[in-house]
Amino acid sequence: MATVSPPWAYTLHLPHDPHAPGIGRATLRTVLAAHGLAELTPTAELLASELLVNAHRHTAGPYALRLRAMEPGRLRVAVWDTDPRVPPGFGADGASVAVPPTDAEGGRGLHLVRACADSWGASVLREMGAAKGGKLLWAECQ
Repeated sequence: MATVSPPWAYTLHLPHDPHAPGIGRATLRTVLAAHGLAELTPTAELLASELLVNAHRHTAGPYALRLRAMEPGRLRVAVWDTDPRVPPGFGADGASVAVPPTDAEGGRGLHLVRACADSWGASVLREMGAAKGGKLLWAECQ
């Protein structure tokens, strides 16, 4: 009889601190190694890094990294933050965004996510009771 691994999910709540994205990446590497998914580490780490740094740069509050097994060999990397605005080109419309000039110091993060992820998306979270609202940006890799 075949065994099925139960689905798993981890959420790491992070303060608005410049060290938080690095802590998130280290946590991701540990979780993937523990679940035998080390082969996903390079892509998943790039996805997490871009999403975490985006949350740190463009919001003033806390944020969270969520890792979730979707099916065997497939991982969803998501980052929640307090700002409900979805970045251009990341929403359900799938609209493309202009690539920044080669001498620009930023603006390539979500392009990298879209190029490296198998799928991506965003959810705007409405405030409900004690929940904080905001948005959840996610990307999947396998």
